[in-house]
Amino acid sequence: MVSTTLERSDKFRIGRVFSNSFAVIGRNPGLLVGLAALFSALPALVLNLWNYSNFANINIASPETMAVADPSAILRNSLISVAFGLIYLVLALLFQSSLVRATIEDLNGKRPAIGDCIQIALRCIFPTLGIGLVVFFVMVLGVVAIAVAGLIIPIFGTIIAFVMLLVPGIMWLLGISVSVPVLIQERLGVFGSMSRSRALTKGSRWSLFGLLLILFLVAIAFQMAFALVFGLAFALTGSLSTVGLIVGAIGSAVVSTVVSTVISVAIAVSYVELRQVKEGTSVEDLAEIFS
Repeated sequence: MVSTTLERSDKFRIGRVFSNSFAVIGRNPGLLVGLAALFSALPALVLNLWNYSNFANINIASPETMAVADPSAILRNSLISVAFGLIYLVLALLFQSSLVRATIEDLNGKRPAIGDCIQIALRCIFPTLGIGLVVFFVMVLGVVAIAVAGLIIPIFGTIIAFVMLLVPGIMWLLGISVSVPVLIQERLGVFGSMSRSRALTKGSRWSLFGLLLILFLVAIAFQMAFALVFGLAFALTGSLSTVGLIVGAIGSAVVSTVVSTVISVAIAVSYVELRQVKEGTSVEDLAEIFS
């Protein structure tokens, strides 16, 4: 496999990131399907089957039955859903980390190995989870700040706080958007990787915003289209058959997996692009850390 040649660019280019991202996907369909099945599709399928089965038990034709609920059953189901959600989150982080490794290997002209990608992802799971927790807590603080503002000045306080936090929040998220690739490639720890990501993205955040906005809108379009079809089927029948439940769970898992795959590869390619723009670093140099 011939090494991929990426010309030095003085500017982060969205078109080049898209081109290289789909090139990576096109060259490694088997690897990506294997990683996606292990870390995304199958876990998403289990989670969807659980959530949809609970949803399907609601009989919308009989509102009086919806008012009667067993508190212990609700608590049990909620705890199970939270447990499934946490497991799914950890697997999603492993999925992203393994795709970072696969993307760098591919751009370096090598053939990524699924075992190697999984090994690197497992090695970095705790700091990767740490980055996820930092993002989560920052977002929770933002929500708390908006809620407090709403209590002090009803309605208007919420709106003002939301507007004041929106742009800084987006800029902060864009700044740390390549933290996971930095962590996987440079092993700088949680806060070191986030700091390094902010340095790499400085001057390119609006371009990154455009890239992620496009990916977000496409993802939302696919998910809304599927939700519309699934919701329409439920509304027309008032319930879901076992076949409908399984088809819905599989469809939702496939959609979410495809979306997460494209986004994860695009973020990894963005990291490479940013290092080339900032430092002129070749993909060969990026791969040396694993030699």
